[in-house]
Amino acid sequence: MLVPLHKPLDIAEQLATLDVLSGGKLVFGAGIGYRDVEFKAFGIPRGGMGARFEECLTAIRRLWTEDFVDMKGSNFELDHATCSVKPLQKPTPPIWIGANADVAIRRAARLGDCWYINPHNTLETVVRQMDLYKRALDEYGRPFPTEVPMRREVFIAPTRAEAIRRAQPYLEEKYTAYRAWGQDKVMPEGDHFDHAFAELLEDRFLLGSPAEVADQLNRLQKRIGVNHILASVHWPGMPNSLALEQLHLLAEEVRPLLAPTGQAPAS
Repeated sequence: MLVPLHKPLDIAEQLATLDVLSGGKLVFGAGIGYRDVEFKAFGIPRGGMGARFEECLTAIRRLWTEDFVDMKGSNFELDHATCSVKPLQKPTPPIWIGANADVAIRRAARLGDCWYINPHNTLETVVRQMDLYKRALDEYGRPFPTEVPMRREVFIAPTRAEAIRRAQPYLEEKYTAYRAWGQDKVMPEGDHFDHAFAELLEDRFLLGSPAEVADQLNRLQKRIGVNHILASVHWPGMPNSLALEQLHLLAEEVRPLLAPTGQAPAS
């Protein structure tokens, strides 16, 4: 959820209800957002969104763990407010904070249960930022999380060349839209989408045969500790049947080749 666009009491009640309905399986993925059009649609100024994100997150945690909350934020006021439904997970469901920029990664180390690694940055950038994340955790006196989740674009075919050929029309359209929206303007310096597709996919997407994709996933685990992969396999214009085929290939041909981590599975 793009937290600054919403009121904390609304988020707290909706997510607590989901946690109850799912039997305590909710993961709260929290992000800030970057598109002016989205902030305008919700009537929220984009300025100060970092501070607003933090105060909303503080309010949500308090609403989940306290009976009554009194708190004034920049665009909300809780006057002895109560969250009518409490989550099953105690003290709260896990909070994964998505972050692209270095400053946001430091925020994830300070406020989140883990850094939810984005699908956009190159592996070279992620390796550098993981070092930044670890240093920030040390600075804030927080342990390295047991769960290290990462989202990546994934496409599987008999060969890497075939995977690239079949994925290109959909991935190219997706990242052309991201570039038009300004996604890469909030990424670290030097990491952007203004490339031809052949250059864009290098060091960024997981494409290839089942063995090649499994090898890439195993190297992510070994190099930066990733133990929970969220695979994006459905993109604009892609038939549902093709996305379902990818899910079957991941489950039946890639997953058996993954090295055990003792932690979270792929999903």
